[in-house]
Amino acid sequence: MASKLRYPLPWRIKPCSPTNRSLLFDRSHLHLLLLLLLASLVLSSASQHAHEFCSIGDDSGCGSSSTKLLIKGGTVVNAHHKEVADVYVEDGIIASIGPNIVVGDEVNIIDATGKYVMPGGIDPHTHLEMDFMETATIDDFFTGQAAALAGGTTMHIDFVIPINGDLSAGFESYVSKAKKSVMDYGFHMAITKWDEAVSKDMEVMVKEHGINSFKFFMAYKGALMINDELLLHGLERCKSLGALAMVHAENGDAVAEGQKRMIDLGITGPEGHALSRPPILEAEATARAIRLAGFVNTPLYVVHVMSIDAMEEIAKAKKSGQRVIGEPVVSGLVLDDSWLWHPDFTTAAKYVMSPPIRKAGHGEVLKAALSAGILQLVGTDHCTFNSTQKALGFDDFRKIPNGVNGIEERMHLIWDTMVETGLISVTDYVRITSTECARIFNIYPQKGAILEGSDADLIILNPNASFRVTSASHHSRSDTNVYEGRTGKGKVEVTISRGRVVWEDDTLKVTPGLGRYIKMKPFSYLFDGIEKADAAYLASLSAPVQRSRASS
Repeated sequence: MASKLRYPLPWRIKPCSPTNRSLLFDRSHLHLLLLLLLASLVLSSASQHAHEFCSIGDDSGCGSSSTKLLIKGGTVVNAHHKEVADVYVEDGIIASIGPNIVVGDEVNIIDATGKYVMPGGIDPHTHLEMDFMETATIDDFFTGQAAALAGGTTMHIDFVIPINGDLSAGFESYVSKAKKSVMDYGFHMAITKWDEAVSKDMEVMVKEHGINSFKFFMAYKGALMINDELLLHGLERCKSLGALAMVHAENGDAVAEGQKRMIDLGITGPEGHALSRPPILEAEATARAIRLAGFVNTPLYVVHVMSIDAMEEIAKAKKSGQRVIGEPVVSGLVLDDSWLWHPDFTTAAKYVMSPPIRKAGHGEVLKAALSAGILQLVGTDHCTFNSTQKALGFDDFRKIPNGVNGIEERMHLIWDTMVETGLISVTDYVRITSTECARIFNIYPQKGAILEGSDADLIILNPNASFRVTSASHHSRSDTNVYEGRTGKGKVEVTISRGRVVWEDDTLKVTPGLGRYIKMKPFSYLFDGIEKADAAYLASLSAPVQRSRASS
């Protein structure tokens, strides 16, 4: 049965009978008609699975209006410690943690006995309402965030795409898009061109708008791709601002050549996508970005590490002492590329993303690297398109919009494939799904921790409950799901966003517009000691050498 989605509307939509339908066009009912039309637009953008609607705190039992919450008897898990304790929340903040906390009558109490109480997930890599490849991602800041909350993620960081290279215009556009948000979020910023205006705008983004990371696409030739000269400029500017440089690492020139090769061979279907951009092209770009970041001496974050080849480049750099963050995504960990050869186009096309999902075996090695600390955290690259949008590339895989879902499924799939199998501990789970992201992007311990004074973004996970993924019950607007039919152990039964219970009893209770933009400060822990390393480098040069001009 599809789960329920609740959010506030001051009216309910009721069907009109044939006898009174004409009354809608009476002048006295025109205002009501406009309200109904507005309601239908909101509903259609919210979710294809929306069933019930109510305001949090109303009299219909949608949710408690209390600003005080006590979670009793659960195992409280942080990244480096777990203990059986109560958690008391007041006004959206964790007020105290300890055994047998005593409270008054005006407190909502949740029994978490036998379950885990954890920080809500933080997804470092999403694309909501993004214009891309002649269309736009199907999930906006309402439906995407609603899906996230249903899956135990309480914050995400989305990528702002500049408008014609203009960072400020892009930022304002995303601020507008996010007005309907239902949970906390932050922004990364993409850099797609370089000039003095972009350099100045980067400083504005960091100092005024709380963006502390910038992404450079080494792929998507003719659209988002940048060259090495621009990447060097960007790395140097990021270092000076204390912002983290991020790369989508694929050799865009070679990918374009690979695409042409496949088309010339008559391979036009989704399988051509994977064949045109093999792991070696991901590894080459990863290695190149790492070396350029080393040349500049600035930290580097490699998004969606999909292959053994790219992971090995990161491992080599980390072993040498370089500060490189590797981010695998759920699809790369739990899926393989066999689906791209499925005879049904709709099925095959839904798995098209870049870099591609790799052959069986890559995911297992990436999970091992994640458990060993070679890779640090897990994102989703949630970038959803429905089957109609994917069909734009029916005759040419180059026109299939790239992207898969995952914002709702991440927490469950990582628990099932990594904790249940013994690859990682419960505390490691918190680290890779929440805490490490908060540390990297400098919002810890406000986020990513259950500590006194931290935001009350919490989940209650029942390790003995089971989950099942289906497009019929998920909260994304997409009509497909790349994890369709997957089942597993470990279910998020309660999600709490800034002290509000927003997911309970398989029901969402969310309010558009209550999401809060989280500014992220520059100079995270990744920059510690950079100046000393620079000084050591300068001292090692033994230059310039003083020379006298040769006599004639």
